[in-house]
Amino acid sequence: MNRLKRLLKKLLRYRVSPKDAFLSYHYQRHNQRRLEHLASLGLDIAGCAVLEVGAGIGDHTSFFLDRGCEVVTSDSRQENIEILRSRYPDIHVLHLDLEAPPETFNKVFDIVYCYGLLYHLKNPTRAIEFMSRCCRKMLLLETCVSCGDKNMLNPCTEDAGHPTQAVSGEGCRPTRRWVYNQINRYFEFVYLPITQPNHEEFPLDWTLPPSKQTLTRAVFIASRQKIINKLLSDEIPIKQIRH
Repeated sequence: MNRLKRLLKKLLRYRVSPKDAFLSYHYQRHNQRRLEHLASLGLDIAGCAVLEVGAGIGDHTSFFLDRGCEVVTSDSRQENIEILRSRYPDIHVLHLDLEAPPETFNKVFDIVYCYGLLYHLKNPTRAIEFMSRCCRKMLLLETCVSCGDKNMLNPCTEDAGHPTQAVSGEGCRPTRRWVYNQINRYFEFVYLPITQPNHEEFPLDWTLPPSKQTLTRAVFIASRQKIINKLLSDEIPIKQIRH
């Protein structure tokens, strides 16, 4: 009987629709706080050509469209792509799996936008290399991370049947040092904001033990050119403030 209950629970979980998952209060609040923070950094975004990877159902896409950007958006799940195309019929939507990015993809964009994807990948190194090839100006990246200053990837398992989780069922929780070092292989300039979004998943004091109740997240900006911005640090900050 217990085995049957577990099977039924698993099947019900797999039937969660992308809209039910992404349009939940939790996700919408999280999106709002992240985009508020991105806007507060004052980066040179307006009018850029943007590649959005791991877009889900496109809750971040309008941020760039509203700033006059030419956006190509993408995801690896077909059900998410169908929703993207229905929400944004006038922009190009790609099927793009960063676990196995196509070698023949040769388009280059001013900005590559990767919020909430890296930690859903079992091979994020390959994804970072691909994104660097597509990027002529800036890589904007936000991801779940593990605390500590060691250079560690920290592989983990995820629920492949859930529309917001790793398609392969394998992800990672890298340290900030690992993400910084990997990005720095392809971009001369790597920054972290001195500020954090107004959300509990973005810690302010990295010397404190992480809460067991929430994920831990960080934002990275990589650039081909040096950025003069008082809100950005070229070192990994131990303490940050709310924006």
